[in-house]
Amino acid sequence: MNRPSWDDYFISIAYNVAERSNCVRRQIGAVIVRDRNIISTGYNGTPMGVKNCFEGGCPRCAGDAASGTSLDTCLCVHAEENAICFAARHGARTEEGILFSTTRPCFGCLKQSIQAGITRIAYVEPYDYETELED
Repeated sequence: MNRPSWDDYFISIAYNVAERSNCVRRQIGAVIVRDRNIISTGYNGTPMGVKNCFEGGCPRCAGDAASGTSLDTCLCVHAEENAICFAARHGARTEEGILFSTTRPCFGCLKQSIQAGITRIAYVEPYDYETELED
C-alpha cells in the first residue's frame, strides 16, 4: 500500500477546499494544521454576506482587468486569510501551525501567517508576481 506523506495528504485536502471558491479568476485553498490535525480551512472568495464573485460581487473580477492589475478593487478574501480568520473566529490556536496552500501565498498572507504564529508554509503552485504584473 502506498500512503501519501503528511504534506501530500494536507495539500490534497487544500485542493478539495479550493473547489469551494467562488472567485471566477482563481480557485485557491488553504489548510492550517497543528500536530497533524486540521484546525482551519479557507478558500478565496468574497466576504461573508457579500454577493459571490461569480454573481458579480467583486468589481475587479466582473470587469476586464488584466491579471495582476487593479488588485485594490478586488473584494475577494485570500484563502490563507480566510483560514487564519476562521481559526480566530472559532478559537483555534494557529501558533506553531503549518499552512498548506495550493498556491504560493502573496506577501500580505505571508505577513499575516507570521503574525498568526505559523511556523511553516507548504505550497504546490508557484506564483510569479513580477510576471503576473507584466502580463
